[in-house]
Amino acid sequence: MRAMRYLHTMIRVRDLDAALSFFEVLGLREHRRHDVPAGRFTLVFLATADGEPEVELTHNWDQQEPYTVGRNFGHLAYEVDDIYAACERLQQAGITINRPPRDGRMAFVRSPDLVSVELLQSGEALPPREPWRSMPNVGEW
Repeated sequence: MRAMRYLHTMIRVRDLDAALSFFEVLGLREHRRHDVPAGRFTLVFLATADGEPEVELTHNWDQQEPYTVGRNFGHLAYEVDDIYAACERLQQAGITINRPPRDGRMAFVRSPDLVSVELLQSGEALPPREPWRSMPNVGEW
């Protein structure tokens, strides 16, 4: 019997270009794309440099209304080498830091389709520092 292997997480996106831009700033790159004209959808698979695990963006061409968002999905999570540098890079790209890394360990942002993404400091937490230490939470994550 073959052991299970985690493949990907799928999220539906309404604006594929906006979603791709967001995930590119996070550090994910498109690995493959599959357009299905008969079904009127596109699948785009993204991953970090090591290629695993993947995030599958499903773009239904005719979707006009925002998808409903439920907290039951949870979030995607990525480890970063420097939580402060990662948040600064995201912020400079216009991405709101919903939960700043006040503790030097954890932050949350949201994609254009309101998918929560957790960023976790690799190894031990960094010492708390400004402006992150006193930055308030914004919205939900």
